[in-house]
Amino acid sequence: MRQKQGGNTLYITAITLAATLGGLLFGYDTAVISGAENSLEACLVKPLNLSAFIHGATVSSALIGCIIGGIISGWLSSHLGRKKTLFTAALLFLLSALGSAWPETLFFTTGQPSVGLLLAFNIYRIIGGIGVGLASAVCPMYIGEIAPAAIRGRLVSCNQFAIIFGMLVVYFVNWAIAREQSIEWINSVGWRYMFASEAVPAALFGILVGLIPETPRYLTIVHKEDIALKVLRKINGLEKAQTILAEIKESIAATVKTKTTMYGKQVLAVGVLLSVFSQFVGINVALYYAPRIFESMGAAKDASMLQTIVMGLVNVIFTVLVIAKVDKWGRKPLLMAGSAGMTVSMFAIAGLSHFNIIGISTLVFILLYTASYMASWGAITWVLIAELFPNRIRGQAVAIAVAAQWTANFLISSTYPAMMNFSGAMTYGFYGLMAALSALFVWKMVPETKGKTLEDMNKLWKIG
Repeated sequence: MRQKQGGNTLYITAITLAATLGGLLFGYDTAVISGAENSLEACLVKPLNLSAFIHGATVSSALIGCIIGGIISGWLSSHLGRKKTLFTAALLFLLSALGSAWPETLFFTTGQPSVGLLLAFNIYRIIGGIGVGLASAVCPMYIGEIAPAAIRGRLVSCNQFAIIFGMLVVYFVNWAIAREQSIEWINSVGWRYMFASEAVPAALFGILVGLIPETPRYLTIVHKEDIALKVLRKINGLEKAQTILAEIKESIAATVKTKTTMYGKQVLAVGVLLSVFSQFVGINVALYYAPRIFESMGAAKDASMLQTIVMGLVNVIFTVLVIAKVDKWGRKPLLMAGSAGMTVSMFAIAGLSHFNIIGISTLVFILLYTASYMASWGAITWVLIAELFPNRIRGQAVAIAVAAQWTANFLISSTYPAMMNFSGAMTYGFYGLMAALSALFVWKMVPETKGKTLEDMNKLWKIG
């Protein structure tokens, strides 16, 4: 171990891996619905003669919880700490996994659809969504506050890799459950196994969170500098620890009234717009409705699940690319390149949809679109949200940005079925327009943060 002089690389790696399991659950929980949404429509929505909007709202109901989780993450992470907030998220994931699989427990009869049963299912999904909202805010914040500046982008990007890997894992799980099974079995039993499978990583996350330390930035805020120094020594080595602690204390003192300053409002606006654009480009439509999209292209049920796995593999490959290059190439160039790729892809899909051209070309542009997103906005949005904000306001500012992101996510995902019923070309054209505007936003408003410490953010935003 290189603890005395250069810090303990193994230690920071282990901490990061434990924290990123929250990201894996984030991805797992948000994507598990992709394999079950047709079954939910068949066994809960259609028997009650409910509308396409209700179906869309059910598919997206977890996002209500994500908004709630995002909103309360600032208060929880500031009062309980980053670590205890992550443990709370683990408990919520576990409850949601079991409750979503068997929503009839205690109050309803299995096999008898009712509005009450649909409501119970949505409540459990919202509980899981609160866990996702907490994890989505606090996992990158935790890693950002733990990581040394030189590798912070890479380590925070690992959280995005975990999110995408969680999605890929659940795509395999859903495919394995549905493979060679009848539609009737999937609609009655299979979808339950899909949701219940999340209980395993949720329990593991709760155990691992108990083993990681609180972040030195939070410990300093609550006046536990001696414990903060011990953590900093393990991460950065003896020589740097005291210097970093002094910088943290100085930055905290300088940002007491940041939220009311012009520059405090500016950084909040940039964080919120990053979050909104990351959703308005339509990525979660591709993730949540992937099997249905591929089925609309003529794929059979099993084949559509398999094509979803292919998409998941593409996501993983390009997320690895951004992890490798984010601290070398910088945040802004990758974001703008990703926006360009998404713009071309979505306008191409809109054109193909307008002329009713369905086939391999559509699949190619969907894969190009998701690759462009994962190599840029997918990871870097979270990197920037974790590092843009000054220490004193980070918890509250991240909460605002994440709540805005999940609100935008809900609006886009819940309106997708109704928009597609109106016009596929218009729907994908809208996402293409948002991708083009996202490039303009990055060019004009987003600063480059490559290589800067979290304490440098005060200078970047002219605070203190």
